[in-house]
Amino acid sequence: MREPSETIVAVAANAVLVMLGLLVGVLGGFQHSWYVRPVPVSAIGCVALLFAVTYWAGRTTRGKAAPLAFAAGWALVTVIWTSGRPEGDLVIANDPSGYLYLYGGLVAVAMGILLSPSATAAGSWLLTPHGYGSGPQAPPVPQAPQSPPVQQGPQVPPGPAAP
Repeated sequence: MREPSETIVAVAANAVLVMLGLLVGVLGGFQHSWYVRPVPVSAIGCVALLFAVTYWAGRTTRGKAAPLAFAAGWALVTVIWTSGRPEGDLVIANDPSGYLYLYGGLVAVAMGILLSPSATAAGSWLLTPHGYGSGPQAPPVPQAPQSPPVQQGPQVPPGPAAP
């Protein structure tokens, strides 16, 4: 059981991470389209930053709530930036840097969350056995031991009798 002060700190940390996600979403939305020749370096940097912050949040808090909070803030702003306006304007445009920022960012955030450790002491939520089903499982029914089969001599097919 957590103490009230630990809960307040956890809620405050997650609120700060949501605000950081909002800030990264705003800055990334407007700054992702810088190119050096044909390479969208700014979009690559934004994707690397998204992974780094998500992974860092999960490792420092030893749980998945903090990286989810950051990802929720970033995703909220990103969804707003990708929605069209009546004038037809978009912040994240339909070009290679926009696609790299949007889809690469989604993959980076997902990987940062998945690579974060679980908060449970038992280990990963993915690797622990789960009892799926609608209720408790019945114990296995014991079976009577079976006797080994009886050995019989070689089977000779019936044929004509010898004279």
